[in-house]
Amino acid sequence: MADADAGFEIFPVTADKGIRAWGSDRESVFRQAALGLWSLMIEPATATARFAVPVAVEADDQEALLVAWLNELLYLYDAKRFIGADCTIRALTEGHLEAEVRGETADRQQHVVVGQVKAVTYHQLHVGPTANGWEGRVVVDV
Repeated sequence: MADADAGFEIFPVTADKGIRAWGSDRESVFRQAALGLWSLMIEPATATARFAVPVAVEADDQEALLVAWLNELLYLYDAKRFIGADCTIRALTEGHLEAEVRGETADRQQHVVVGQVKAVTYHQLHVGPTANGWEGRVVVDV
């Protein structure tokens, strides 16, 4: 279920890009961060949810989990040529995430490439509650 008050924005960082994601809960933040990551790689309107891929990651805390999650999505793109169109977070704790990622095989004929993300970093990393829900920030190396 989509969070109507959720979203993301891209912000500039010297030689990099930042993603600020927000929503009513942590699940929304992780979903929006994924959408933000994909938007830095391809034009979002060109990706469709043709098939689903299960993803599970673990980390020591929720900030490291956000990095692990986005790095796994980046791995799927770089190694498997899989670009996500959307995802559903199935389980989320401080150190564990399970999700279903829906998308398709990346195809330069169909997908408009807008940039390259090399890695997800720990620079300016934050995940936490706000007065209106939850927010996360992460910087990616472009």
